[in-house]
Amino acid sequence: MRIFLAALLLLTALPLLAVQTWNHVTLVDAMCAASIKANPDAHTTECALHCGGDGMGLLTSDGTFLKFDDPGAKQALAELKGTKKKDHLRATVIGERTGDAIKVQSVKLD
Repeated sequence: MRIFLAALLLLTALPLLAVQTWNHVTLVDAMCAASIKANPDAHTTECALHCGGDGMGLLTSDGTFLKFDDPGAKQALAELKGTKKKDHLRATVIGERTGDAIKVQSVKLD
């Protein structure tokens, strides 16, 4: 019985570790995530680069902030450094979500 329960628990946890894709989500630094929820498209590239040292993540359409792991934050900052966009920082993110964090495989500005 214990083996069955352990197997069932493992099988129910596997979808949580599956790779997901977030399309056209707002890319934001951790410091500003709470303050820009009302108008995320006004958040500037300059601000995200300035405040991005505290981490980066994405803001979902329902206002949930999901923080990137360190390699993902570095990818996001590299994307921001290479863009000519001044605001409307929308991105496609691929990675594995665990709680409120994402182990990022890729970040690409839209």
